[in-house]
Amino acid sequence: MSDVAEVARPARKLTTLADLTPSQIEAIRKIPAEKDAVVVPFGSTRPNAIFTGQARYDREQERIFRRYPVPVTVSALLEPGSIVANDSYGFPMLVSRTRDGTIKAFVNACQHKGSKIIEDCAVHKQGRMTCPYHAWTYGIDGKLIGVSRSEAFQGLDKSQRGLIELEAREWGGIVYVQLNRDIPADWSNLSQQVADDFDALGIGSAHVYGRKTFDLNANWKVVLEPFLEGYHVQRLHAASIGDRFQDAPNIVDMFGPNIRQVSGRIGYVPEMLDEDPAANVHKLVTHAYTAFPNCVVVTSQYYTSVMLLMPRGPDRTTVEYFMLTPEAAATPKAEEVFARSYELILGVFGGEDFRAAEISQQGLNAGVPQETIYCGLETNIIRYYEAIEALL
Repeated sequence: MSDVAEVARPARKLTTLADLTPSQIEAIRKIPAEKDAVVVPFGSTRPNAIFTGQARYDREQERIFRRYPVPVTVSALLEPGSIVANDSYGFPMLVSRTRDGTIKAFVNACQHKGSKIIEDCAVHKQGRMTCPYHAWTYGIDGKLIGVSRSEAFQGLDKSQRGLIELEAREWGGIVYVQLNRDIPADWSNLSQQVADDFDALGIGSAHVYGRKTFDLNANWKVVLEPFLEGYHVQRLHAASIGDRFQDAPNIVDMFGPNIRQVSGRIGYVPEMLDEDPAANVHKLVTHAYTAFPNCVVVTSQYYTSVMLLMPRGPDRTTVEYFMLTPEAAATPKAEEVFARSYELILGVFGGEDFRAAEISQQGLNAGVPQETIYCGLETNIIRYYEAIEALL
């Protein structure tokens, strides 16, 4: 989970309980007082090979990541008339928002000799882009609009040489792209309820305060597990944020292979929800989502974290992290809070959660343990694995 040191609240938009969807409100009202939370013993296991085996990795790639649309970036990153390159899945992509607001995705390969057109990962605000190899120029809508020394080509039809487009869609403020062009996109695993929840949390209309890429030596599921359980929080995060979260199970809802968790902060009692209807609900409650198949969303008092966990090998994952704030900092105090939040969360996720994933992977790669056992504070992991395994 995540939080920020208590400082004076910056003047900004906030989310009240009434701003949330009826489904979110219903789940929140089920959270018991901290003293009434009960942990039910649990003991399911999973074999080492799901985190280390090449065969399992290949199956996940074939039946999930190259079969269904996958999250690539957040909607808030792209203003109208902008474009960004992304290679995080080991696949060269371009994602743009045209001037009319439409999201488009393309293979990042020039139609002349396949060269990447944009090589960095910065967001470019521009109406056209030029291949660095032979200077073929494309609009951000993918159309080929210029060919250097075009008179030297016989029978070149620019209308037939536009960038190869990929199916793309915005869902709850997250941009999903179908990487496999050989099959139509199947959007059935993306829950409308979760998209509505994300809209209520303001993800699509947020401001991208910070963005960072992590290249981790760990299986993507090892990276994901901490965001599906509360068992580690008071232990792994003992020196940072552990004292702000209950050591208790979350209230969990599943929408297909999507998981929503809500939990109260330390000292939470249900009566707090009705003390001040205009209060920031994120001061009392944390939402944590795992959206199919590899998108993690965690709410905090002043910001929301979005992480895309992109598998690159049995023991390698690229994580794209985005810190979203409801709006850009409008005052020095707001900038101070956001800056401290960003520094803290990079330390918590990068220095603690991601570090734990990498040191765990080292033992798993050595064959220990032969199977992982999960307790009553980790049941969401098994719920998620069962949903994923059904697709495999």
